[in-house]
Parts: sequence; structure tokens; C-alpha cells
Amino acid sequence: VVTGEAMPAQPNESLHMTRQEAEAALSGLRKQIARYARLAVTKGAAVQPGKELVIRASVECADFVRMLASEGYAAGAGHVTVMWSDTELDRLEYTYMDVDYFRKVDPWTREQYNTLAANGAAFLMVAASDPHALIGIDPQKPAARMQAHNTQCDVYRKGLDFGRNTWTIVGAPTEAWAKTVFPNCSKYEALYRMWHAILVASRAMGNDPQAEWERHNAEFEKNKRILNGHAFDHLHYTSSNGTDLWVGLNRGHKWMGGASRAVDNTVYFPNIPTEEVFTSPDRNRINGVVHSVLPLVYAGNTVEDFWFRFEDGRVVDFDAAKGKDVLQTIIKTDKNACRLGECALVAKNTPIRQ
Repeated sequence: VVTGEAMPAQPNESLHMTRQEAEAALSGLRKQIARYARLAVTKGAAVQPGKELVIRASVECADFVRMLASEGYAAGAGHVTVMWSDTELDRLEYTYMDVDYFRKVDPWTREQYNTLAANGAAFLMVAASDPHALIGIDPQKPAARMQAHNTQCDVYRKGLDFGRNTWTIVGAPTEAWAKTVFPNCSKYEALYRMWHAILVASRAMGNDPQAEWERHNAEFEKNKRILNGHAFDHLHYTSSNGTDLWVGLNRGHKWMGGASRAVDNTVYFPNIPTEEVFTSPDRNRINGVVHSVLPLVYAGNTVEDFWFRFEDGRVVDFDAAKGKDVLQTIIKTDKNACRLGECALVAKNTPIRQ
């Protein structure tokens, strides 16, 4: 029960809306979305006074990006830089350019990312893509671009990996994504329902999402304390779909999750939403089979009903009902891409799991 301002009602999935009703409902969420934007900037990216805030987002999210920029300036950001993307332009580029083009990052792009990171910028990425945007595109091309960006924009990459820069990833709907999740709805109703689902999963539907995230993080701290106190030797994942996976843990491993702390002690949340506690497993002690229960969306391609078999830490066999070539590209990215870098636990009674 939330006192004070009334919350928008949970949408009834059995009743469809007219365009006018859907647009009115979405308008009713606008104040809540603004609170979500404030959460993303102040708790997620944790932008500091005088520092740059860098927002990476699709052009379809322009309205939400304006909210984020406004909240960034209100929080004292020295400047807000927006890096736009567009899936249709990406598809044209992947269609007409050779894979070698994507194996290098232009000098001006490297300079931009590395300079922003070196100057202490906070980075806010808006995840809002079409799950089917790159169907038919050679998956080696987006994989090559991702690898090049991660290795050649080294100051930026290390800034995020080693806590020199604060950063967060948040969700926002696009029409294509919303229609994929709610295929029987009009685009107007799908966008409303998608926004509502994102706000609920992100624990951002109340009057004070920032206080809610403080409570949420307290739960993380308790769970990490319990897990780290046990110092388990291994995890054993089993499921009725055939999963039977033994994951060895490193001696002295640490469970993480929830808030992170930068080298300057700034507290930030790398993911909104997040419900997982995670650790890095022993790269050589992973054996058995793991099956997917949900599709994997990777660089505009969807992989469905897939599985991996591990022996002594390496993937030795795999398959998928759809998108096996995408999995193969991921596994062959480099010599260690066939190994697990992380394992996680997520409670069933959490919004994102539901």
C-alpha cells in the first residue's frame, strides 16, 4: 500500500485499449517515468556535481533521454553528452560493410570515449532495442564491433570494469520491443504496457523509488553476507528441462550484487533493474549441461531453446532451436569466450523474475 499520490493501476491483460485510452494511460505514467529518470541519474549513474553525464540511447527514446538530461543537469552535471543510435541505420551498415570494417574503431570515436572516461564522466546506457533488428545479418559483424570497442576503447572499458567511472544500464521501450512482448496489442497499448512492466521490474512504481532502492540494497547486503559466510565449494544447478550443471567456486570467492562502489567511494547501481547476486566461478571446474528457459537477445538476434555442455570449464557442445550461428559466434569471440565468467542467483519472488 502506497500512501499519498495514487499509483496507476496494473493493466488488465484481457482487456484491450483504444488508441485514445492507451495514450491517456501512458500520459498518466509520465510523472512516474520522470521519477524513474531521476533514479537512473542519481542512484544508477550517480552523476557527481561538475562531472559529465554521458547518455547512450536509441533515437526512439528521445523523450525519455530529455528527461534523463534534465535530471542530469538538476543533479549538478557539468554537461550532458548524448550518443544516439538507430537500429535501421545499424542494419544498413551491417548489410553493406565488410566484416573487416567492424574490427577497428575510428580514432575520433576512441578519442571521445577515452577522453570522457579519463575526465571522470558517468555513463548511462538506455537498453531499448528491437530483438529482431538484425535477423539475416552475419552475426560476426556486430560481434566484431563489440570486441573492437571493448579492446580499443581501453580507457573507457577499464574505467567501467575497475570502478574509475560510475555507470548504469536502464530500460526503455521501443515500438518493436513492445510489440514483441505484447504481440496482440496495438502499438500504442504495447508501449504503455511495456513502460508499466519496466517500471514494475525496476521497483520504480512508488512515490519514492530512491528510498525503495535503499531498502532493496539492504536486502542485497544481507544476502551477500550470508553467502560469503558459507564460503561454498560449488553450486549445483538443476531443472526439469534437463539442466544438471556443477559450477566450482574459487577459494576466497566473493558474492557481489546491488550497489557498487567506485574508487572514489561513490555508490552507484550498474543495473536497473537488478535482482542477482553473482560471483566469478573457477574457470576450470564447470561440468554438465545447462538449458535456457528464456530466449537470448544478442546484438539484434534472438536465440531460442539453446543449451551448452561443459567439460572442465569449456563448452564442448551446444545447440539451439534458433540462432545456433549466433551462439557459435559468441563462443569463438576469443580463446576464453567458451568459458563462464560469472554465475548468479536470483530469487523467484522478485519483480524481474516474475
